[in-house]
Amino acid sequence: MTVRTLPRSSYPVHMASSTADEMVGVVAESPTLAASPQAVPEQDTVEATEEAHDVPWVTIVWDDPVNLMHYVTFVFQKLFGYSKAKATELMMQVHSEGKAVVSSGERDTMENDVRRLHAAGLWATMQQDK
Repeated sequence: MTVRTLPRSSYPVHMASSTADEMVGVVAESPTLAASPQAVPEQDTVEATEEAHDVPWVTIVWDDPVNLMHYVTFVFQKLFGYSKAKATELMMQVHSEGKAVVSSGERDTMENDVRRLHAAGLWATMQQDK
């Protein structure tokens, strides 16, 4: 195997002309370069963060084959304080469209709403509103 190296003043580069088995030793000896840092405009990051805070999060309840409609209405009333009419309207939206947004606000609050809905046996997720 023939190995040529550059002078010490520059980065050492090993060049080899041989079989793959002989190359394993050369590759193992070669130092690894760290990824170079990349500059990211700070202004774009700040704008994206501000936009993310401006967009509210929503809690979505999904239709499931397990829970009865009157139970879903009851859960909406108890957890969110909706009137019977509003809870029934949301339940019917879940039943007919497959899902309904039942609350919106900050991310932490929506995470808590999803957790409470799961504890009640309903299928729920959260996402950023568009």
